[in-house]
Amino acid sequence: MKILLASSEVFPFSKTGGLADMVGALARALAKAGHEARVVTPLYRGIREKFPAMRRVDWHFDLPLGLKYVQAELWELDLERGLKIYFIDHPGYYDRAGIYLENNLSYADNAERYIFLSKCVVHLARYLPWRADVVHVHDWQVALVPALIAQQKSEGWGNPPRTCLTIHNLAYQGVFPEDAFMLTNLPDSIFNTEGAEFFGLLNCLKAGIAYADFITTVSPRYAREITTEEFGCGLDGILRRRQKDLVGILNGVDYSEWNTTKNPHLVKPYSIGRMAGKKTNKLALQKELGLPADESTPLFGTISRLAEQKGVDIQLGALAEMLNTNMQFMLLGSGSPEYERGYRDLSRHFPRKVAVRFGYNETLAHRIEAGCDFFLMPSRFEPCGLNQMYSLRYGTIPIVRAVGGLDDSVVDWTENAQLATGIKFDEYSSRSLAKAIRKALVLFNQPKLFLVCRRSAMRADFSWDRTVHEYINAYQSGIQ
Repeated sequence: MKILLASSEVFPFSKTGGLADMVGALARALAKAGHEARVVTPLYRGIREKFPAMRRVDWHFDLPLGLKYVQAELWELDLERGLKIYFIDHPGYYDRAGIYLENNLSYADNAERYIFLSKCVVHLARYLPWRADVVHVHDWQVALVPALIAQQKSEGWGNPPRTCLTIHNLAYQGVFPEDAFMLTNLPDSIFNTEGAEFFGLLNCLKAGIAYADFITTVSPRYAREITTEEFGCGLDGILRRRQKDLVGILNGVDYSEWNTTKNPHLVKPYSIGRMAGKKTNKLALQKELGLPADESTPLFGTISRLAEQKGVDIQLGALAEMLNTNMQFMLLGSGSPEYERGYRDLSRHFPRKVAVRFGYNETLAHRIEAGCDFFLMPSRFEPCGLNQMYSLRYGTIPIVRAVGGLDDSVVDWTENAQLATGIKFDEYSSRSLAKAIRKALVLFNQPKLFLVCRRSAMRADFSWDRTVHEYINAYQSGIQ
């Protein structure tokens, strides 16, 4: 099959979160499975310098955006057999300090930037000599692609590719003032309650849900949750109407990047049969972040956006209580200034127990996963989550709220005592999270049971070799 994927970010070229990891890994997995995958993404600042092998393509975009025409160039990079990346080169839109925002403020022209990206994707799908069987778009930034393809089909594009939309996080929908709809050059008939309109505003993700041939999301439980009022973010009605075309596929993990044996970020390798390196990584991490190096002190970690979705409020409350016990905590993340202040206050109150680093650091992320004993993910909601799956492979026991992909990927003692891989809690409260942390402390103080749990966690398989076939089946059923 020939699959054209489109995403606003793709690892290793650009990244703000799990979206980039997933799209990059899926593309590689499709190529490895013998299919042809090509990915369309913007040429952001710094990419060309980091990947000098890319080359300009003899291709010129000159596309309508409302009442004006916008021009751009195309660059490409061959990654491996069966995989090519296309970069949309428009310096005015994409050569910026951030991807979506700067100084915690979204770019005012984000509607224009990503409507244009969507139009470039459709243009390539229609006019490339390489003809895709499926166009697979990810999240709101390119969710207008199915509607644009449907419109061009009505205007004479014979036999266009089928379209697949993956919803990575329903909370982010690409909602803009009604005036932004003019930039799409789509007919007014699409701007209605069954299409792109949402309480008088343009909703890009809603348009994708309405017009995609089939829809996926990133875990089976999340696929069920988003059809309910509690988790549907105002779109549960249209998702219920499309339920027969909606499937949840748990994200895979790229174990060539996230592993404990051949990992340049780690101080020392380790494995299920040779766990000594885990202790070495823990002691090195404690020293690196300025905490007392003590293998007998349980070490908890979090790598996260500091947003309400991630359960930061209940985590701060639980830590304020539990840090009076024998434990340490470290954070890598950034986001809400209010939440950042909360973690700074914790580190001031518990300077020998709490270390915080704001921003994102790939090396430190691997070291936290390898060095910690437990990983906290108390999300209010979580479409899939990747860090809990990274933690499992690193033998770092995840403590998660039983929602979305967290529930699908972690096994609690109450579910299967022999195969337990982590600790779950249900109620969204600091009290419930503190209780889960106390369970972790009890587990840590039973070394034999703790080791059994660690080994079960490290055996859990969330490889893309398994996941990619679920996507291929979805593509094939969508084409039929």
